[in-house]
Amino acid sequence: MSRVFAYCRVSTGDQSVEPQVMEIAASGFDVAARRIHSETVSGSVPASERPGFVRLMDKLEEGDVLVVTKLDRLGRNAMDVRASVETLTRLGVRVHCLALGGIDLTSSAGKMTMGVIAAVAEFERDLLVERTQAGLARVKAEGRALGRPPKLSQTNAAYAREKLAAGVSVAQVARELGISRQTVMRARDDPKFRTSA
Repeated sequence: MSRVFAYCRVSTGDQSVEPQVMEIAASGFDVAARRIHSETVSGSVPASERPGFVRLMDKLEEGDVLVVTKLDRLGRNAMDVRASVETLTRLGVRVHCLALGGIDLTSSAGKMTMGVIAAVAEFERDLLVERTQAGLARVKAEGRALGRPPKLSQTNAAYAREKLAAGVSVAQVARELGISRQTVMRARDDPKFRTSA
């Protein structure tokens, strides 16, 4: 006989999972209290990083049923939901979502629904890539440097290379400039330094 679990999540401490628990019970799923897993965690946190969801995943076995009230309980976006459902499917766990009429997301109809979700996930991923590329192009067009600003100015990098060439230790140069030894070593290993040494 299949064990039935419920996963309920709220975003803030002033919210309660009780309405979700009641909705699951009213839909006909008989979930023992010990199998109701709930947590308070932001929806922006991926399911794989939610402590309560991770503990639940450790308890689920092949043939079990997991019930959620909405898809957003399973992830922060379409890509995350898809990944969660695929993981649960590989475990042999059936996933029912009440907001989709209680459909089993691992059934034929559920797989079709997941196909739509996968398309939305791909669309979201493409939009993210497009926005990132547009942002990088804008920054480049404005003449701004991409990435983190360098730890060392040109002047300090030249000073570090001079000191190192004079035999001063990496640690001492790092202390003088108030930077890490790794930053000094990067300045030391710069191709320009090697050719001028």
